[in-house]
Amino acid sequence: MTVHPRRSARADEGEATSHLLRNVRLVGVPAAAGPVDVLVIDGLVAAISDAGDDGLGSLRTAETTELEGRYLLRGLWDHHVHFKQWALTRRRIDLSPAGSVSETIDIVARDLGTPKRRDDVVVGFGFRDATWGEPLRKEPLDAATGDVPVVLLSGDLHCGWLNSAALDRFGLDGHPTGLLREHDLYPVVRALEEIPESELDAWVGEAALAAAGRGVVGAVELEQADNIADWTRRNAAGIRAVRVDCGVYPDHVEAAIQRRLRTSDPVPGTCGLVRMGPLKVFTDGSLNTRTAFCYDPYPGLEHDRDSHGMQVTSLQELVRLMRIAADHGITSAIHAIGDHANALALDAFEQSGARGSVEHAQLLSPADLRRFAELRVAASVQPHHAVQDRDVADLHWKGRTDRAFPFGQLHAAGATLLLGSDAPVAPLDPWNTIAAAVTRTSADREPWHPEQNLSVVAALEASTWGRFQPQVGDTADLAVIDLDPLSCPPTALRSMPVHATMLAGRWTWPAASPVNAGSMTGSSVGAGPG
Repeated sequence: MTVHPRRSARADEGEATSHLLRNVRLVGVPAAAGPVDVLVIDGLVAAISDAGDDGLGSLRTAETTELEGRYLLRGLWDHHVHFKQWALTRRRIDLSPAGSVSETIDIVARDLGTPKRRDDVVVGFGFRDATWGEPLRKEPLDAATGDVPVVLLSGDLHCGWLNSAALDRFGLDGHPTGLLREHDLYPVVRALEEIPESELDAWVGEAALAAAGRGVVGAVELEQADNIADWTRRNAAGIRAVRVDCGVYPDHVEAAIQRRLRTSDPVPGTCGLVRMGPLKVFTDGSLNTRTAFCYDPYPGLEHDRDSHGMQVTSLQELVRLMRIAADHGITSAIHAIGDHANALALDAFEQSGARGSVEHAQLLSPADLRRFAELRVAASVQPHHAVQDRDVADLHWKGRTDRAFPFGQLHAAGATLLLGSDAPVAPLDPWNTIAAAVTRTSADREPWHPEQNLSVVAALEASTWGRFQPQVGDTADLAVIDLDPLSCPPTALRSMPVHATMLAGRWTWPAASPVNAGSMTGSSVGAGPG
């Protein structure tokens, strides 16, 4: 038995606490080693010993949780989240099942009377039209919706489809099609977010608690907002179910510099749960909207002005911004999807000397695979995108999909991988993310380019900052699950049962079943973020 020296890792303002987690198996430890008891004191893993070891006798407290041979690992992180958008999407019409214009309109018409609206604007989310082969126009939407303003947002949030009533509502009367892309859409998205802070924060709190229910202990927040101010306010209001690293965009980076916040610094007054994150900058758009910046033109768009996609930020400006951030201890998170955009992002890291990540890295030139490791730039990737966008990639990146979503090649090249969801583009559920990385498919299709999959070990490491097995001295950010992810069928990963989640020694999510909850004798498991 090893006991670590006492030092606080508490994520609240309460009294020092201790918990004994009894009879649990550590993920990655051979079954023959048997279960262990894990002692948590003051938010730290203080001791790990064989189950029932009397060596913990003098340290045991009344707060004991019997885990009945379940599996324990470090809590999971989602490295790319838009929390506000995710919270809003949970209340919008789900358009993801639609496979055509008519199917989308049918879903909207059926749900017009639901409460999924902002004021009198009906909002839907999740359509993916890149393979439909038919244009999105306001007229058929008008015919089904009449004078009710309707805004439909694509699954990647890079385009929106509005009817005439919505165009009029948002000052776009006379728009020829009702299809808005990239910057043209942003004012509409921002207007849809004009909800009282208290109401929106409550929705975000529910989303954070739901994430804790999937074993999540932290997320990198990349919402286009004043994330530091927003999460400081939410923390003060008691929203403390997860840790949050707050990304900043160029218009907020100066304020962070003035506060002398460096990446990973805790934000004062947030119990250590809110930290400074990276600078976020876009280099291009997205695959579904054919605005990802690529070397090759998109089929059928060869003669268009933006046939290769859109370069959003020049290399010179990218380097300038990244140097400013690096000079003040702030890492960079650079959005890059197309192969040309990724090359520019890596060039900017090389020229600026900055550290950080490329966000998405969906299409890479072979020569750029090794540069991630050489430049010590992490590849922050979202495996479920490969499942969602495989048909779009086969169509618009035809002949290049052997290097699309190249998780396996990046891992083999020595790159640091960070897995995330890009919620709301995919669900904020790391087990869904891990399953997509391991299987390269949903349940009903053959794997897509399975040579690019990750092992379960690699996927877990990329979801837990490089090490999924808890050790003495760790902050007690832990997840208790019902199955061993290293031995269960890969198809079971997506629906992994999560029994409980702990954040710095504080339960953030308990098992809901009365039978399972009853096994937590004398514990302080609570239903809220506390």
